[in-house]
Amino acid sequence: MLSSLIFTKASGAGNDFVIVDNMDGKVSLPAAALAPALCDRHFGIGADGLLVLEKSARADFLMQYYNADGSYGGMCGNGGRCAARYLFLRGLVPRTHRFEALDHVYEAWVEEKTVRLHMKDPVDLRAGLRLEIPEGIFTGTFVNTGAPHLVVFVEDVDRLKLGSIGPALRNHPAFGAPGTNVSFVAVQAPQVIALRTYERGVEAETLACGTGSIAAAVVSCLEKGVKPPVCVAVRSGEELHVSMKQEGGRPTEIMLEGSARMLFAGECLYDAANNSILDFWEHGKEKLP
Repeated sequence: MLSSLIFTKASGAGNDFVIVDNMDGKVSLPAAALAPALCDRHFGIGADGLLVLEKSARADFLMQYYNADGSYGGMCGNGGRCAARYLFLRGLVPRTHRFEALDHVYEAWVEEKTVRLHMKDPVDLRAGLRLEIPEGIFTGTFVNTGAPHLVVFVEDVDRLKLGSIGPALRNHPAFGAPGTNVSFVAVQAPQVIALRTYERGVEAETLACGTGSIAAAVVSCLEKGVKPPVCVAVRSGEELHVSMKQEGGRPTEIMLEGSARMLFAGECLYDAANNSILDFWEHGKEKLP
C-alpha cells in the first residue's frame, strides 16, 4: 500500500530528526517500521531518529521517539526541544508548555533562538565500572538521564578512536541485551566539557546528544569538580548548556538548553509493502502541497 506522508526535518544542535505531525490522529503507519525508511541517509530523508507527535491526555502533546533503526528510543532531549519549537511555530502550543514522553511530563520554554527543557532527575548512578573490551580496559560511570549512558573520561575527545571503542562499550555484557549509549568526555575548563557520543539505535556517533550532554555534565560535576551551569561542546561545533541543583550530593532540577531549527518540510510516498520511500513524481503527483 502506498501512503503520502508529510514531514518536517529538524536539527537540535546537529542531532537531526524527521518529525511526523499526527496531532489530528490521521497517520496510521507503523512508526517502528517507518523510522528506518525515513531515517536512511541514502534512500530516505536522513536523520538520527523519528519524532511522532500526537495528542496527550496529560500534557500539550505526546512525543514518541524512534531511533534510526526502528527501536523505541524513549526520551530524547534534542528531539524534545525540536518538537517543542515545531508545535510552537505551528501555533499549537504556547512558548511555555508541557509534553509527555515515555510516561513522564517535561516542561519546555521556547526562546528566540533556543529551547530549554526541564528534564528528569538522573537515576541508577553506578560509578567505577571497570569494562574490558578488545581495545583495552575502560573505567566509567553509568547513569540514566531519560536514556541510559556510560560516561567515560578521556584526555582528548578528538584523538579518540570512537569507531571501534564505541560499539564495543555500547554492547558490553555489563549492560545486558539493551546495551547503552556511550558518552566520552574531556574536561576543558571549570564549567566547560567536550563530548562525543556513540548512540545505540543509531549505531554511530551523532553530532549532539541531549541526554548524553546531561549525563556528561552530571558525572563531571560529581566526579571532576565541574561547576554548573555546564557548557557542553558537542561534535557539531555547537554548545548545549546544562544547569542543575544539588541536594545532598544528588543532582536535581536538570535544565537542558540549545538550538532547535526547522530545516525543511516536504512530502514523500511511503511503500508499506517494501518499507521504502518511493520517487514521488513517478506516481502522478503534480505538485507538493
